[in-house]
Amino acid sequence: MRHHLVLRVVSKLLIPFIILYGLYVQFHGDFSPGGGFQAGALVAAAIILYALIFGVDRARRVFSPAVLTVMAAAGVLLFALVGYAALLGGGNYLDYDYLLPSDTAGQHVGIITVEFGVGLTVTAVMALVFFAYAGRTDEIDDEDW
Repeated sequence: MRHHLVLRVVSKLLIPFIILYGLYVQFHGDFSPGGGFQAGALVAAAIILYALIFGVDRARRVFSPAVLTVMAAAGVLLFALVGYAALLGGGNYLDYDYLLPSDTAGQHVGIITVEFGVGLTVTAVMALVFFAYAGRTDEIDDEDW
């Protein structure tokens, strides 16, 4: 991989802001457009940018596929647990009104928690899909076309 100084410096400046914007979209998603999926895509884009600029092997060391797999499972589990907590409270699955004594507080906590689970899962799965295909050396010859 060739080392492009300008790309490395610019990406080191951009990646924290991309992640920060992803967190903004994540935690502001219940008040405006956005939420878990959009935030997960933004954070995954930062991980992919890191891999493209600094190399896939280095990115795999920083963002371990084993940790990403646990993150994906934890996000789905978090989503499911919020639904089951509502069932245990006497409501329907994902009926946030039954999470806390106050309906408004239950709605707020429920949607934030569910969207956080979605964000974790989307980030991890998008990064894992990228890592599954990145760095492959199988090339198609022009004769195969």
